[in-house]
Amino acid sequence: MKRATIYDVARQAGVSHQTVTRYLNGFEGIRPTTRAKVQAALEELNYRPNGAARWLRSRQSNRIGILAHRMELSGPGRIVAGATTAARSRGFVLDIASMDGEDGVSVDEALDVIMEHQIAGVFATAQTDVVRAAIAGRGVDIPIAMDSAEGLSSTALNPRSLPGALAADHLADLGHSRVAFVNGPRVWIAANQRREGFIDVAARRGLRVVWEYEGDWSAESGYRAARELPPEVTAVAVANDSMAIGLIYGLAERGVRVPDDVSVIGMDDSPESRFHLPAVDHPARLRGEGAYLMNMLIAKIEGGDIHEVPRYRLPELVVRGSTAVVRPANARP
Repeated sequence: MKRATIYDVARQAGVSHQTVTRYLNGFEGIRPTTRAKVQAALEELNYRPNGAARWLRSRQSNRIGILAHRMELSGPGRIVAGATTAARSRGFVLDIASMDGEDGVSVDEALDVIMEHQIAGVFATAQTDVVRAAIAGRGVDIPIAMDSAEGLSSTALNPRSLPGALAADHLADLGHSRVAFVNGPRVWIAANQRREGFIDVAARRGLRVVWEYEGDWSAESGYRAARELPPEVTAVAVANDSMAIGLIYGLAERGVRVPDDVSVIGMDDSPESRFHLPAVDHPARLRGEGAYLMNMLIAKIEGGDIHEVPRYRLPELVVRGSTAVVRPANARP
């Protein structure tokens, strides 16, 4: 049976072949109805990218090595998931090596594992400077893409559009003035970026950050933070949703109601956050960044124009139920 092509898929879905290509490349600016038609056509025709044909044309490996750190966490896990989906849709085979991104020896060992194979490129979840330094020290001479915590092109974004800044703006809009920040490990680039964005906007909006706590991204560390939260705090920004859920639970044990007594805003848009009581408010983490980074890498591998890779969506504030307008009794005198 003849293998289906993107042109077959386009005819089946009633769209252009360019639309099918954009879908396969992870472009998010496609209408939901059109996206559903393309997906249905792909499934009906059992479309599979032809990696072997690519190799025969270019004599180039279709394998990509992935260095993965803390995939059990929602953020890194979703980055890798998006990257692997994008790679498979383009006909690439993946070799995944786990590593401890806070240990240079572990990163070197993971690099050794994937470099044993003939790979076309390396995708690294580089949440720490340790990973960046280890890769730079190896002088890898094939294309590399590294997750830069809030996205590859975060330096080109308006800093006010990143999660920490959005959280501070939201709490200021609700009238809070005495706030706290529960962060992840300072060794993580994402933790530093989120804190810097929050502190910067808080200062501009007249918020006083009266207390900070360093967690480890786990719900348990959020729970521990709740035990120490000062009574004068009316709102807490938390650097990920897991810690926010733990914080809310810990506050409930103390008899502190969220959001009636204290507002809590998380970050990351983890799937379970909307099923908590109350459902967690958050600025959604950059969506599609894993697919975007992988498509950037593939463009480098294939000699394409990286500027033509479709961008991902910027963070959006999602309001659910864990923040509220500050109560007059808690407002600054």
